[in-house]
Amino acid sequence: MTQRLSLPRRRFLQGAAAIALPLGAAGAWSQAAARELRIGNQKGYLSLLKGRATLEKRLAPLGVSVKWTEFTAGPVQLEALNVGSIDFGDVGEAPPIFAQAAGAQLAYVAATVPRPGSEGVLVPKGSAIRTVADLKGTKVALNKGSNVHYFLVKLLQKHGLQYGDVNVVFLPPADARAAFEKGSIDAWVIWDPFFAAAQRTLDATLLADAAGVVGNRAYYFSSLDYAAKNGDIIKVVIEELDKIDQWGQANRNALAGELAQIWGIPKPVVETVVERSALGTGPITKAILGEQQQIADTFFELKLIPKRINVLEAAAPGLA
Repeated sequence: MTQRLSLPRRRFLQGAAAIALPLGAAGAWSQAAARELRIGNQKGYLSLLKGRATLEKRLAPLGVSVKWTEFTAGPVQLEALNVGSIDFGDVGEAPPIFAQAAGAQLAYVAATVPRPGSEGVLVPKGSAIRTVADLKGTKVALNKGSNVHYFLVKLLQKHGLQYGDVNVVFLPPADARAAFEKGSIDAWVIWDPFFAAAQRTLDATLLADAAGVVGNRAYYFSSLDYAAKNGDIIKVVIEELDKIDQWGQANRNALAGELAQIWGIPKPVVETVVERSALGTGPITKAILGEQQQIADTFFELKLIPKRINVLEAAAPGLA
């Protein structure tokens, strides 16, 4: 015999079923709404942000989880972005230009203030090279396609020389330092902290830094797709990075101490880096991308990239 439910019980079960459906739907919506920010960081300011965990706290109310992966260089980070492994990273001026020329769908989302004091041309102590004009005919080492590559081109132009007037030797920083110590190169164009380390430990002489020549910014990037869909997340990251910069501006000794641990180099070297570093991070503007366009055009003229690129095509939505 089939047992008939009483009217109150039938109404209870019907009501429970009606409630259960929206709850299940809400759970599915919650899973769909969960977002992730995958950050690729080099050892530096992003590492400071990671250590403080303030970004995670800011993003938690937005339902965003954060995953960190450490990389050794900007080009590797951009490769990871191109294959969809990360959503955000930090890089110098040159790597994103090469990445865009290769078809990467990157988006510039933030930039530091100019830091011209953080790169320079070094010569050995006692060198006969006393001015930039004296570089004509000499052997100059630098990292190919880097920010200092562009710096050297513009520095030579400022002093009446052409790029072809010097014998450029392409060497990564470690190899360039070894060549500099052996005396097999006449000058070395390099950035911090390698720049400061050579001054401190090799007693190298500064021939010229980038002041009045180029800006030397650092950049933060995402993908065009991620930036378009997650502008609120990007905004929070930029704000937190600038907070790190503002703290560092007011606490340079503490900043040097933290960076010395991250980089694994003596604090006196890092103090030199920090003393001449301009600090501050903000959103990308058309004017800033105009600076990148000049670098891209120069690299095309030097045949370092295979085609001309329009840097504005790598602008994140909401460009000022």
